[in-house]
Amino acid sequence: MIRIANLSDLNEPTENNEIFLPLFQTSTFKIEAIRSWLKIPGELYNQEEDEWVILLEGKASIEMDNQIFTLQKGDYFFIPKHRVHRILSTSKNALWIGVFSF
Repeated sequence: MIRIANLSDLNEPTENNEIFLPLFQTSTFKIEAIRSWLKIPGELYNQEEDEWVILLEGKASIEMDNQIFTLQKGDYFFIPKHRVHRILSTSKNALWIGVFSF
């Protein structure tokens, strides 16, 4: 089945929420679009998969390994599996693409 989707189909998130849109998935990886607006730190993640993200719109701060990384539009970031991390904050309506490898 051929599916056409547009990133503008993602609704704007309410404050301190994220919206996820699956774009493509196989047995070894998935790609999703994420809209976020976080003013307070999000939950801690310890994922079973590697994650590579690129920030297409907005700004964001990520905490990992007791460091804070500030991302701006166009920046990308790799999070190895089982590396504890969390999003500290994002600008309103930040747009990410996440690629996860199982």
